[in-house]
Formats: sequence, structure tokens, C-alpha cells
Amino acid sequence: MKEAIIKRNNVRIIGEGKQTLVFAHGFGCDQYVWNRIAPAFEGRYRVVLFDYVGSGKSDKSKYSTERYSTLHGYKQDLFDLCDALDLRNVVFVGHSVSSMIGMLASNERPELITKLIMIAPSPYYMNEEGYRGGFEPTDIDELLDMMEVNYKEWAKYLAPVIMQNSDRPTLTDDFESILCSNDPVIARQFAEVTFKSDMREELGKVKVPTLILQTQFDAIAPVEVGRYVNAKIENSRLVLMEAKGHNPHLSDAEETIAHIQAYLKE
Repeated sequence: MKEAIIKRNNVRIIGEGKQTLVFAHGFGCDQYVWNRIAPAFEGRYRVVLFDYVGSGKSDKSKYSTERYSTLHGYKQDLFDLCDALDLRNVVFVGHSVSSMIGMLASNERPELITKLIMIAPSPYYMNEEGYRGGFEPTDIDELLDMMEVNYKEWAKYLAPVIMQNSDRPTLTDDFESILCSNDPVIARQFAEVTFKSDMREELGKVKVPTLILQTQFDAIAPVEVGRYVNAKIENSRLVLMEAKGHNPHLSDAEETIAHIQAYLKE
């Protein structure tokens, strides 16, 4: 069972510390996005990297439209991984939608996670009265339609919006390549699950200490959302980064590492 899960989720372990850090990628990505982050921690921690089923080099034959029709399917990937490796009391570092997946896991099985570190989290991406998620429902529908019509054009359009940092075009080019490496059908379903899930009621259930890393000019999860998450999670801290865009672990690795290390030392 252990070997099957390791193969299915393309699990990679580096470092041999007593404390385990689990790094979880966001929508449209894979564990590659942590390549500049994870090595900074392998000297003191056991670092676990993986791909959700359907992403990266995971076993895509194990993908099920039924299982992964909600974020709970991805949460189950995390449970399977932790059980296969006999992990407990881990620090979970999740980017974007993985922040919510980690939160769901922590709320259901609090023995698994000691701390949550959320990078650019959002519990709900759509605007409604009294809440600014960043998108109108029609915006989301148009993005999903674009994915179906021309996936590569969708990636080309979205990459600069997500990355910002127009003065560093290689960041956008690299992220576009990451998006284009996905299976378009699987990516489209993951996008719908990501952008249409509403996790706001789960925020108040979080019992573990939580760090929220919020960037500037994030078109996907604006500052108002970071402040909302901070207000709803009782034992949380919001850090407003100098970094721009939705992917600080790609654009500003050193700053991202510094904030995580500072939090872990406390």
C-alpha cells in the first residue's frame, strides 16, 4: 500500500529532520514549483513533496472525476500520503487552493497537522454582497469556457495575470509552460472545483496556529481575501509580503523562505 501511494502521488522525500514539512502545490502546478523553496529546509527538516492525482508526474490512470469533483478528494490524497508514510504533527505548507485542502485535513484529523502555512489562500473566489473574492461568476464561467475551447490560449492569457512581475518575463514563460504541461480535461475539472468551492465556513473551525502569506497585486486572491482569512482563523498571523502576484514561491523564493523559517523558529 505504501509503495502504491508513493508511486501514485509521485512522492519525494528529502532531508532527515525530526519535524516533517509537507509542501502542497496549487491548481495547474506540481511539486516542481517548490524546487527553489524545499532545499532551504532539508538541512533541519524531513521534507515531503508530492503531486495530487492528475497533476505533474502522478499516476493519471488513478484519476476519477467522481473522487476529484470536490476538494475532499484532494484532501483524501493528503490523508493517504500521511498514512502511508506514518506522518503525524506535520507542518503543512499549501499554496493557493492547497491552503484550503490542508485546512480541511487539519479540521478533520487534527493529529496530522501542527501548523498551517497558507500561501495566497482563498476560501471563495467569487464576489458577493459583503465579500470580495476577486471574480464575478461570469468571469469564472468565461475562464472555464476558454479552457475547453483553447487550453493553450487560456494558459497564455492567464500566466501573466497570475505571475505579475512584467519586468521579469521569464517568470511568465516558465509558468505558462507549467500550465501547458497539464492534461486539459483534468485541469479544467480541477479549475472548476477550485474556483467554485466555498470554504468560508471551515475557516472558523481551524484550531492550529496558521501563517498567512499575502502578496501584493494578487489578481487571484486579493489582499482583502487575505485579511478575511486572518480575521476568521482565530490563531493566525497575516504577513503582507513585498512579493507581487499569486506565486511568490516562484517569483520571490528568498522572501518566501525567510517568512516560513521565521515562523517555524517560534
